[in-house]
Amino acid sequence: MSQMIMKSGMRAGSRMANGFVRAGASDGVAYARPIARSAAVSVHQYQELRLRTILARCTSTEAPKAPATEPAAAAAADPPISCLDIRVGRIIKCEPHPDAESLYVEQIDVGEAEPRTIVSGLVKFVPLELMQGRPALVLCNLKPRNMRGVKSNGMVLCASDASHESVEPLRPPEGAAIGERVWFGDGNQGQAAAEPANRVDKKKMWEALQPHLKTDRGKVAGFKGQPMMTSAGACVSDTLANGTIS
Repeated sequence: MSQMIMKSGMRAGSRMANGFVRAGASDGVAYARPIARSAAVSVHQYQELRLRTILARCTSTEAPKAPATEPAAAAAADPPISCLDIRVGRIIKCEPHPDAESLYVEQIDVGEAEPRTIVSGLVKFVPLELMQGRPALVLCNLKPRNMRGVKSNGMVLCASDASHESVEPLRPPEGAAIGERVWFGDGNQGQAAAEPANRVDKKKMWEALQPHLKTDRGKVAGFKGQPMMTSAGACVSDTLANGTIS
C-alpha cells in the first residue's frame, strides 16, 4: 500500500506509535507513508488501518472537478426565426442612387403610414423598369444604415446562386396582403413578436439566421426546409433553385 490517509492536526513528520510517519498537508488531510512494519504493529492493526484508508478515499467529500466544456456545447443556440420581421411589400418607386452606380433607392410600401426608403445593390442584376411596382419581401427590423448618404430602413430579400452572378428579389404570391408578416412552416398560430431592431443588431440575429435561409429545388424560399408562407401561399424565387437568401 503506497499511501495511508490519517486525520489532520498532527505535526508533519512525526512518528506514530504504530510504525507510520505522518506528513503534513495543506488541505486539512494528513498523508502517512508506511515504514517497515515493526513487531509492535500486529497484522490485525495493519489490516484495520488499511481498511480505514480505503473507506476514507471512497467517502471523500471533495467535489469532483467539472469536465471541460466543449466549445461546440458552449456556443449559444441560434435565435428563433420568428425574431425577424419579414413583411410583404410593394416597390412604389425606384431610382438610381445619386452617388453610387451599383445601388438603387426604393420607396417601398410595407403597410405603414409612410413608405420605407431602402437601398439595394441590384443595379447589375435587375433592370430599373422591372423594379417599378414590383412586389417584394422586406426585412423590416434591421437597424437603419447610411448607404452612401442615404439612410436605408430595411432590406429587400433576394435569392442568389452560389457564384453570386444571378440575384433576384424574392416574390410573394399573388393576393398576399401588403404589410402581412410572413411565417415559416405549416401555420402562423402563436408566432412570437419580432425583436426590436436594436436587439437584432446587437445580438447579430440576422447574421446567425441568414445562412439557413435558402430556396429549394422547387424555388420555394424557406428556413431549414420550412417554407416561407403568407396567407396566400408560399414565397418563391422566379428562377433560382437551391439558392441562398440574403
